[in-house]
Amino acid sequence: MALTLKNFRAIGFDRSPNEIFIDDEGRVAASARPSAKVIDAKGAFVSPGWCDLHVHIWHGGTDISVQASQAGRSTGVTAMADAGSAGEATFHGLREYVIDKEVETIKAFLNIGSIGLVACNRVPELVDLRFIDVERTLKVAETHADVICGIKVRASGVITGAWGIAPAKIAKRVAEIIGKPLMVHVGEPLPLIDEVFDILSTGDIVTHCFNGKHAGSITDTPALFAQAKRLAKEGVRMDIGHGQASFCFETARRAIDNELMPFSISTDLHKRNIDGPVYDLATTMTKLLAVGLPFDEVVASVTSRPRSILGLNARTGLTQGEHADLTVFELIDSNMIATDSQGATLKLDQSFEPRMTVLGTSVRPAKRRTA
Repeated sequence: MALTLKNFRAIGFDRSPNEIFIDDEGRVAASARPSAKVIDAKGAFVSPGWCDLHVHIWHGGTDISVQASQAGRSTGVTAMADAGSAGEATFHGLREYVIDKEVETIKAFLNIGSIGLVACNRVPELVDLRFIDVERTLKVAETHADVICGIKVRASGVITGAWGIAPAKIAKRVAEIIGKPLMVHVGEPLPLIDEVFDILSTGDIVTHCFNGKHAGSITDTPALFAQAKRLAKEGVRMDIGHGQASFCFETARRAIDNELMPFSISTDLHKRNIDGPVYDLATTMTKLLAVGLPFDEVVASVTSRPRSILGLNARTGLTQGEHADLTVFELIDSNMIATDSQGATLKLDQSFEPRMTVLGTSVRPAKRRTA
């Protein structure tokens, strides 16, 4: 059934209409259809559909992944990228049972480690050279080029051990060969974070960019922070990737106060953090707002920027003929106490509250998991 969306405040688009018309095929239309169902947004904001650039949703294929529905439309998210749950040995399953099955737009970063996160950290995917098969990884990247948006590597000591920077260098070379970005997880050494920075180029993504880990944070030294700022100006994308152990209020506040803004806000949602401290994308957005990221930047960080990585319409989501893909949300007063990955707490004066998503002619209610 055709839809007419009314009584909203548009944000994140190239234009700000008073009404949005969607035809029977789910495409944005120039005018209302006579039989259209009217959706009253009750003064809420309407933006391009929220996009989470870092989730783990290979449910059943890894021991940490949640179901896609838990990360998706029920919490206001219409598009997401699985960030390395599957390597070349298991990607076919992620494709068949998750990417091709779910209603949300799902793409993925292919893990450079062949086994991916099948037994996350209990059996690290980068134990030694036997755990990387470049030829098979390239073949999978070619076969599934329509849904693979880059290569993922976890470049931290608990994963790479004595290998240090070597797996990240291999992953970078593979990313260069396929012409897609590298998403690199940074954390505890080895390698050191500046070693990782040295191999990155425009378009690559640093996830867990505001972690508070000792000898693994961008705020460890003034020189390291300056390097992070320079890379961001050169087009290396800083991604939040909150996670169980990878977001620090103080690191985020210091970075934002010193004009280092994240490119994207993502959750790193999985079984070990969905019941706290992460919960969902709306809660993560709220935390970034609380530490000083301006409202418009928060919205851009979950809409136009990450959507561009997935090849989705960034700011033109109201163009006639496009498939409707929208999130309806409010920003309300709050007194919630939030926790970062280090256990620090912060009172939140306002919170993002998703109300519904619109995908084509499908309208579904949404809410923040901690509401």
